[in-house]
Amino acid sequence: MLGALPGWGGSATAPMADAPYLVALALMEQEGRRALPLIGKSRAVDAAADADPGEAGHGLALALLLRIWQRSEEGMLRRAAGPDSLLLLEMPLEGMSARLPVLKAAWLGGGETAVLLQGLRDLAVRGWSLSIAKYEPITYAAW
Repeated sequence: MLGALPGWGGSATAPMADAPYLVALALMEQEGRRALPLIGKSRAVDAAADADPGEAGHGLALALLLRIWQRSEEGMLRRAAGPDSLLLLEMPLEGMSARLPVLKAAWLGGGETAVLLQGLRDLAVRGWSLSIAKYEPITYAAW
């Protein structure tokens, strides 16, 4: 389910449809069933020029990880795509609205993980995989 965080909206100078959309998503399995929780928000066009996702990306990643943490009460969690299991992608709103639900449904229905990842790559303007090492901050690696 795509969520939006309160108080996070589009740019005051650009219409919402023109602003890129930032989406944090996790490819995971829980008790043998696939899940693809995600959360997103529109970004200001000028923020999209930044080299990394900045505070907006950090906030989305944190919100998504808290959502996943809450799900852990329902059973064991496992990454479904190794280092590509936690992604932060910037994409046009139109593509996100039309293509992302189709990609998600196909993968949840048993589709190939490689096909989902390629579809996400095709949809994204740019993206990052997220990781963390002990005593280090979150690392955003270009994806």
